[in-house]
Amino acid sequence: MVDSLVIIPTYNEKENIEKIIRKVCSLSIPFDILVVDDGSPDGTGNLVKTLQQEFAGRLFIEERQGKLGLGTAYLHGFQWALQRHYAYIYEMDADFSHNPDDLIRLRQACLSGADMAVGSRYIKGVNVVNWPMSRVLMSYFASAYVRLIMRIDIQDATAGFVCFSRHVLEKIPLDKIRFIGYAFQIEMKFTAIQYGFKVVEIPIIFTDRTEGVSKMSTRIFREAFFGVIQLKIESWFKKYK
Repeated sequence: MVDSLVIIPTYNEKENIEKIIRKVCSLSIPFDILVVDDGSPDGTGNLVKTLQQEFAGRLFIEERQGKLGLGTAYLHGFQWALQRHYAYIYEMDADFSHNPDDLIRLRQACLSGADMAVGSRYIKGVNVVNWPMSRVLMSYFASAYVRLIMRIDIQDATAGFVCFSRHVLEKIPLDKIRFIGYAFQIEMKFTAIQYGFKVVEIPIIFTDRTEGVSKMSTRIFREAFFGVIQLKIESWFKKYK
């Protein structure tokens, strides 16, 4: 029985989705895949459904109406996974910015005692390929800002390449997670740490997409900037049990 599920949110990823599915399914350790597609007008969902015939029992799709946000896509996927048998649940982008080979390393970290393993761009210097310097600096200093405000020792707080052990997602009240962009990634890490889970960072090389269009926006950065302050203040009044 496959113990690992990779959740891949999509919106207009026709250029990447077949290649990423084939790569994940070719790994030496088996991983199931759940695509959460937000009604992609480019036909991403239809392409996934065609591939399901080839990868029967390993490839699944949940289709939602409208572009509802990265965070809600992952929360939808987490709930789907928890209704099934998976011991390890992953977040991963569709565009090959996350190397699928590193799924095995994240899994091994959790097998070795981590509750949550984060694919980190900054644990060993700055390991980012094809980003303009302005974006590298923005991302790097965003993580520094998170460490300063939230007092957590995570070098890449906005990282979106993550492996959760099942018990983490069972413990965190997912219905209380509310942010949808970078702030979602920060909120999940911060909440896991507040509950006492062991979060480790695994060094990866992040490569910017070569096909398709980035979903990054100033609204997402703004949400993260102010969301960090909001999360920290609220944490003073919360009890984590």
